[in-house]
Amino acid sequence: MLEQINLPKDLKDKTIKQKEELAEDIRKLIIETVSKNGGHLASNLGVVELTIALHSVFDAPKDKIIWDVGHQAYVHKILTGRKDKFSTLRKKNGLAGFPKITESEYDCFNTGHSSTSISAALGMAKARDLLKEDYKVIAVIGDGALTGGMALEALNDAGYSKTDLIVVLNDNEMSISKNIGGMATFLAKLRTRRSYTKMNQVIKNGLGKIPYAGEHVIRGVQKVKSGLKHLFIPKMFFEDIGYKYLGPVDGHDIDKLMDLFKIAKTTEGPVLIHVVTKKGKGYKPAEEEPDKFHSTGSFDIETGKKNSSGKDYSSVFGEKLVELAKNDSKIVAVTASMKEGTGLLKFEKEFPERFFDVGIAEQHAIGFTAGLAKAGLKPVIPIYSSFLQRGYDQVIHDICIQNLPVTICVDRAGVVGNDGETHQGIFDLSFLNTVPNLTVMAPKNFKELESMLEIAVYAEKPVAIRYPKGTEDSILNEFNQPVEIGKAEVLKDGTDLAIFAIGKMSATALKVANILNNSVAVINVRSLKPLDEEMVLKYAKQTGNIITIEDNILTGGLGETIQSVLRKNNSNARIHCYGYPTVFVKHASISEIEDMYGLSVEKLAYDISKFMDAK
Repeated sequence: MLEQINLPKDLKDKTIKQKEELAEDIRKLIIETVSKNGGHLASNLGVVELTIALHSVFDAPKDKIIWDVGHQAYVHKILTGRKDKFSTLRKKNGLAGFPKITESEYDCFNTGHSSTSISAALGMAKARDLLKEDYKVIAVIGDGALTGGMALEALNDAGYSKTDLIVVLNDNEMSISKNIGGMATFLAKLRTRRSYTKMNQVIKNGLGKIPYAGEHVIRGVQKVKSGLKHLFIPKMFFEDIGYKYLGPVDGHDIDKLMDLFKIAKTTEGPVLIHVVTKKGKGYKPAEEEPDKFHSTGSFDIETGKKNSSGKDYSSVFGEKLVELAKNDSKIVAVTASMKEGTGLLKFEKEFPERFFDVGIAEQHAIGFTAGLAKAGLKPVIPIYSSFLQRGYDQVIHDICIQNLPVTICVDRAGVVGNDGETHQGIFDLSFLNTVPNLTVMAPKNFKELESMLEIAVYAEKPVAIRYPKGTEDSILNEFNQPVEIGKAEVLKDGTDLAIFAIGKMSATALKVANILNNSVAVINVRSLKPLDEEMVLKYAKQTGNIITIEDNILTGGLGETIQSVLRKNNSNARIHCYGYPTVFVKHASISEIEDMYGLSVEKLAYDISKFMDAK
């Protein structure tokens, strides 16, 4: 069936049976591709029928479908003219893993972080009405994303607006970690209302057959029922804030989905369709462990076993935190629904009463840690760099103005590769570097991460530790000078040139120095804020030539900070800075991205040699 489908219009004349066959074909293609390329598996397998039904009823690209988070848009891409390129998913110059307006007219809005779709959809619907245009706007949002503050704000505004808008709530009881909190409980109750609805319809049909009095009895019963509904049917929440509620419906029944979508298409005002799906549907390993197959590297299809590269920074962080927590009952951990991705599974198991998963709600998570710290605890919150962007205000307002002892562990810092622009962590050094009272550190390897974490939880002030995705470089393991806030580490001495590098780029710097014929010093900065200015000035005087290397944008990062130190002290040393320009870095492997932006060992060595020759 997949061979017959190139665009959504090809679905219009297909039978339900043919569409069910198509669903199986699509699942096979997704499993085969993700097993090789990596990507988001479980979430996409869960929305196959939902996506087929959407494109069967609505008329994209005229009608606008906005995918919240966007990691579940693989089926959408396959159905909208991109199946022949699907093998290039997440590869350099291939299909992106998320919707991209530059990739297809069917992708009407870029998404990569959760809880944004309803806001964007309402904005588009309002613009449509003002411009007197005619099309439908559909936001597809998961139950996990519905815990985000932005989603709840938009849900409230859209309901009040009375604007024609369709919200499809994809309820699979999962985000990345299993959903928790009041919204998850509410939706669980909502799923149980099917028996009530069925009984209600039977009674209504029976009363309607009573001559003359039937309609009067129905109206009387409805008045009583409207009060009783509040006791028994939580769907009233959506209806009370302005939505026509439809569902819940089996998200794997194409026929029933299409029926509800057709009703929604002709209904005025905001409509919410509650769709219940199974994450990982159709692939047993993903069904059994949907959290592990939410975002995955390559794996063996037959066994579901992942091709693991061993320890990474996240797991090392998690193990060290458990070790520290065993000796200090005040240490607590907070996550925004990312306990596995950030290495907190063991902590949750060992200290369940000291582990807090607040759901997909990064702003609340950071504000919550501030409250924990103010009341006397030592909270540690690991959070992906690109997700921390959402809590920038809370870092400033709630933590740093009050100088509270919170440890922020910035996971996935620097480029992360194949997830693309929305997930690259290349801005954190710049925005954290501007915040008063905040110490900013970056380890060169696992051992330094462990030392920095121990220092941070006892520092009695806010500390951010940023570390990359993946594993360490063994070239640095022989260097183990004690870590001290505000003090850099000399990895190699030299008199011709000094390379200052931060975090994982220290390994790159050392390799570059080994290639160059000059006498090159290599300094592991360790602490960006406070910076070891004494070390900078020493090597500026000793060599007269400074190089900086960072996996962050150049604006506001390590390079500009060292430049300001040299200017302030009237140094005549020459300086050249390497990092990422102020751009959004597209998807490719980490090594490909570094090479594209001149941060590979070979390109750095070549460019630095030209810098020295130009002296």
